[in-house]
Amino acid sequence: MQPRVFCTLFDRNYLLRGLALLRSLQRHSPPFELHVLCMCDRTHELLSALRDPDLRLIRRADFEDDRLRAASATRSVAEYCWTCSSALMRWVMDRTTSDLVTYLDADMFFFDSPERVFEELGAASIGIHEHRFSPSLRHQEVYGRFNVGWVTFRRDAAGFACADDWRSRCLEWCHDRLEDGKYGDQAYLDAWPGRWGEAVRILRGKGVALAPWNTAQYEIRATPDGRVVVDGEPLIFFHFYKYRAYKDGGHVWCEFLPSRSSEVALIYRPYTRALKRCLEEVRRVAPGFSDGLGQRRLRGRIRMEVQQHGQRFLADRPWLARGVEALRRRWSRGRRSSP
Repeated sequence: MQPRVFCTLFDRNYLLRGLALLRSLQRHSPPFELHVLCMCDRTHELLSALRDPDLRLIRRADFEDDRLRAASATRSVAEYCWTCSSALMRWVMDRTTSDLVTYLDADMFFFDSPERVFEELGAASIGIHEHRFSPSLRHQEVYGRFNVGWVTFRRDAAGFACADDWRSRCLEWCHDRLEDGKYGDQAYLDAWPGRWGEAVRILRGKGVALAPWNTAQYEIRATPDGRVVVDGEPLIFFHFYKYRAYKDGGHVWCEFLPSRSSEVALIYRPYTRALKRCLEEVRRVAPGFSDGLGQRRLRGRIRMEVQQHGQRFLADRPWLARGVEALRRRWSRGRRSSP
């Protein structure tokens, strides 16, 4: 079997998360290559020092063309990374003989084999997944029905055509704001099922792309053999959106979404331990490395601890969480309408 081909991108502030993604793939995936677009020279330097055989490193200077360089001058760091995701997929597709190329966000983490996702993909040319927002967050669909955490293109006519179209649109417009039905790189995906028809497979497994915005609607538990399941289906990967780690060893699971006790024990704590191991690994080649780790003052630490306890309290009481969310939205509307 030819190695699976994955690609991702990150700078030194996301290096620990990108390394955790790699280690989770090495634990759960059959042979693979992870192509990493290093968004800064420091990232390339540190990953090179690790000498990992599954990594394929790409320097930003070798990757960028004139259109990308022009886009970088007018976009924020996040917007430019979103711009590059589609371009990276097309870049890798031109340089591999593998039938499939899959983009992964750097803050993803695997709990089981990605082969289950490829089995669901079947012979389709394009594989994407929905946000599947929990009921209290359905209003967030304005930012896009689909998420770019996992995107697969087959190297066939439909796959190349869709990749080219996505790259072109992101180069033209990719910003962190809503505008004429567009948002970043992800709202473009909403048109794909209608435009590419049967070539698109919407990945619907409950354990695919679990994330803070959809966990509330599922039962998450561990099986006797230690596997994490979502409504009885294996958890394949989790998207650790808004996860924040600090230099003092503290962390915030997610800034604004509640996490139930089962999620903390079965999902967030394993990820926290993985990041700690990655930090130790990086510090063996770069002593004192702390990029991407925040600095908290005592007041901030107390506030975050209170916030996290409050999040878990609400998450274990969904009826109360819905009431709090309704009050928050009413308060937000009142602020926007006030003079």
